[in-house]
Amino acid sequence: MHLSNWLIFCGVALLVTFTPGPAVLLAVSNSVAVGLRLTIASSLGNALGLFIVSGIAMAGMGVVLAASATGFMVLKFVGALYLIYLGIKQWRSDPGAVPIAGTSRGPGASRDVRRLFRQGLLVALTNPKAILFFSALFPQFVTPDASALGQFAVLTTTFVAFALLSHAFYVVLIRVLKGRLANPQRTRLFNRASGGVFVVLGLSLLGVRNKLA
Repeated sequence: MHLSNWLIFCGVALLVTFTPGPAVLLAVSNSVAVGLRLTIASSLGNALGLFIVSGIAMAGMGVVLAASATGFMVLKFVGALYLIYLGIKQWRSDPGAVPIAGTSRGPGASRDVRRLFRQGLLVALTNPKAILFFSALFPQFVTPDASALGQFAVLTTTFVAFALLSHAFYVVLIRVLKGRLANPQRTRLFNRASGGVFVVLGLSLLGVRNKLA
C-alpha cells in the first residue's frame, strides 16, 4: 500500500470514528453507568465486531447485502431494534444503582464484562451501514498490485485503532465532567437523553437504503 493512500485513509477514518455514533454513545453511557474499567469491555467488543464486519466486506458480502433487499431489510431491522432496545434500557436505568465512578467487583464482575463486551460486539455486527461503509471505502485505498489481505488488515487495524481512540477521547471528556453528573437528577437526565439518542439512531437506521455509496 502506498503511504499517501494510507495517510488519506487515516484522515477519513479520523473523521468517521470521531463523529459520534452508536458505539461512541455506548462507550459514553457505559462510562457513566459502570466506570472506565468496565467500559473498556464494550469498546473491545466493538473493535472485534469491526474486524468481523471488515472481513465480511472483504469477502464481498457487502455487495451481496446491497443487492439482496430481503437480507438487507432483515439486518437493518435487527440493528434498529437492538439500538432502540438499548435506548429504552438506558432511559429506564436507575441513576442511583451504580455510582458514576464505580466498578463491579466479585463474582458479578466477570458477568458484567461479558455482557458489556457482547453489547459492543452486537452494536458493530447489527449495523448494515458498517458493512456497506467498508465495502464502499476500502477498495478506494487498495493497491491492485499488492496483497489484498495485507492491505485490508492494515486498513482495518488503522480504523479500529482510531475507533478505540475516539471512545477513549469521549469517555475521558465525560469523566472530566463527571462532577456535574454526580447529582442523581442530572444522571437521570443524561440517561434519558442518551437513551433518546439511541432510539433516534435506531429509527434513522430504518431509513438506510440498500445500495453502496
